[in-house]
Amino acid sequence: MPHCIIEYSSNLSPALSLEQLVESVHLGALQSELFELDDIKTRATSYEHFKLGGDTEHFIHVTVRLLSGRTQQQKNRLSQLVLKQLADLELLSISLSVEVCDINRETYAKQVLT
Repeated sequence: MPHCIIEYSSNLSPALSLEQLVESVHLGALQSELFELDDIKTRATSYEHFKLGGDTEHFIHVTVRLLSGRTQQQKNRLSQLVLKQLADLELLSISLSVEVCDINRETYAKQVLT
């Protein structure tokens, strides 16, 4: 845990490598000191069709899903660290956003098969 899910506009690809984007979000989650490196899962999916307000041409939205039980302060710090990593990419004409969502411990199920 956590699951970091990156949604981004497909027109970002020429200006930014997807490896760099995934690494930036992964690093932001690690910097929060809430998780061990091996516990962070980060994935990205692009959107071909989207419409943004104003003159913004691109977007990156990160949803961080984690098991419930963290304080509001911890979740705020996590979202700010991930957002800082995105801002440090120095992209232009872009909307950046991060949302931290709790996963209900009582209904979460996981199985790892090897």
